[in-house]
Amino acid sequence: MASRSTQILEAAARVIARRGVRGLRVEELAAEAGVSTALIYYHFKDRAGVLRKTLEFINDRAERYTAQRDPDAEPLGPREELEETLLLELQDSAEVRENSCAWGELRASAVFDDLLREDLARATLVWVQEVAALLGRVRPMASAVALTAAAERLTALLEGLSMRWLSGTLQLAHARTLMSEAVDAEIARLGD
Repeated sequence: MASRSTQILEAAARVIARRGVRGLRVEELAAEAGVSTALIYYHFKDRAGVLRKTLEFINDRAERYTAQRDPDAEPLGPREELEETLLLELQDSAEVRENSCAWGELRASAVFDDLLREDLARATLVWVQEVAALLGRVRPMASAVALTAAAERLTALLEGLSMRWLSGTLQLAHARTLMSEAVDAEIARLGD
């Protein structure tokens, strides 16, 4: 059974995905999580604390579902691992949809919220560094600057493709094809 704080964070991700950050009200969150508002304040101090911890929660959850692999499957090569990690952000599951929607809502709200912007910048930097490390395994002779730039382009494209898919303006299969083609293009560019 999930801890109370995890239960609240799961509910917060659902509410943010459905109603946006501006629609997150502590009373509604308490009802969604099946807890009292006092318990939310006990665990998170205030609404800003809920947002900060929800951002961490969705990042941790994304890390789990992008790293899950069948232990009996053949090991992936560096290029395949890179592509699979990125494409796992474009899968039709409730968890991925919710995570991607909540991430997009948090990113949009960060435009107006300095604290959220800082937290989001740190989370994005970690994501870019992880993708740059995967790219570095594919192209070990590429410079750190080139790897980081390629990772920034890939993660930004992935966010855009995800939002278009989630909003119904792009079919999932096409989004995945575009992402795979971008991976090929970035790897080729790093090899030049």
